[in-house]
Amino acid sequence: MLSVFSEFERAIIVERVRSGMARAKAKGTRSGKASGRPAIDWQKKAAIKAVHAAEGGSLRKLAARFHVSPESVRQVLAS
Repeated sequence: MLSVFSEFERAIIVERVRSGMARAKAKGTRSGKASGRPAIDWQKKAAIKAVHAAEGGSLRKLAARFHVSPESVRQVLAS
C-alpha cells in the first residue's frame, strides 16, 4: 500500500517538473531566469566611447564609472 502512494507522489512530482520546464521554455529560458546578462544600451555605449575619446583612461576606471565590467568596456571600444 505504501508503494502505491510513493508511486503516485513521484508521478505528481514528474508532472510538476515537466510543466515548469514547459513554462520556462515558453518564456524563452531554461531555468525560469533570464539567461545571460542584460545588454548595454546604446546610450551607455556612446557615453563610454565619448569619455574614452575625450579623457582616455584605463578600462577598469571606465568600467567602474559606468558600472559595467572591464570586458564590456573593451568590447564597446572594439566595435
